[in-house]
Amino acid sequence: MSKKILVADDEPNIVTALEFLLQRHGYGVLIARNGEEALQLVERDRPDLVLLDVMMPLRSGYEVCKAIRQRADLAHVKVVMLSAKGRDAEVTKGLALGADLYVTKPFSTRELLARIDGLLAGS
Repeated sequence: MSKKILVADDEPNIVTALEFLLQRHGYGVLIARNGEEALQLVERDRPDLVLLDVMMPLRSGYEVCKAIRQRADLAHVKVVMLSAKGRDAEVTKGLALGADLYVTKPFSTRELLARIDGLLAGS
């Protein structure tokens, strides 16, 4: 059974590119366009990993990450924060809230895939 990845981002170009890339790599892909929808999909579909944009409508990626980490039944879900904000303070905040990885946009898709594969290999 293929691993499920939730792509939570409000930027259509990024969503389309990541969806194509991940599906081509054999992953099942779910899409959320805001933080509220991301949380609903995490609760309903229990993805193996969430690619989570920091700046989204309704709830920020930080809020979604924190909500996921507060629930023991979601402890298996890996969280990768994606953001154009790459200052140390933002990275530190994302990791402190429980993100497994913080990736700054723009990013190398090849490198991102390798990091995702690495995170999911252990689960």
